[in-house]
Amino acid sequence: MFEEPWEAESAKWKKHKIMGKKRIIKQTIEEVLKEKEARETAAKAKKEVKGKKLTRGKAYIQSTYNNTIITITDLDGNVLAGETAGGVGFKGPKKATPFAASKAVESLMRKLSKTGLREVMVFVKGVGSGREAAVRGLASQGLDILSIKDVTPIPHNGCRPKKPRRV
Repeated sequence: MFEEPWEAESAKWKKHKIMGKKRIIKQTIEEVLKEKEARETAAKAKKEVKGKKLTRGKAYIQSTYNNTIITITDLDGNVLAGETAGGVGFKGPKKATPFAASKAVESLMRKLSKTGLREVMVFVKGVGSGREAAVRGLASQGLDILSIKDVTPIPHNGCRPKKPRRV
């Protein structure tokens, strides 16, 4: 069969149009449920802290644009336990969400259940979105918050600027 030149040309462009489309990947419900189950099993598999019995401690929350890290120490600063949003099972940009921070707090309190911790002083560092959610999570887990202090480092004058460029 003989094709007209313009038909061959249009078929060529059609092929490029199809190949140039961006593929949009949608998660199925099954994949979402599997991801949730994996996250829950990872959280349950965390070991409990043994040893010290104390009622007061310090909670350090470091919240960045990429992750939220929560550490519980005794009054001397010795680390009892720590947890991150990534350690709970969140990946990628989900780690920096307030929901991930609250889940990290829940996992951390599961670890610390035998220590008898009741009161904490909270020190918050960073600018991420998990700051407030982590503090609320600590309060919702039954801890009395004695104080909240923001220890985010602030540059007051910074380093010396570069000399002006001469052209």
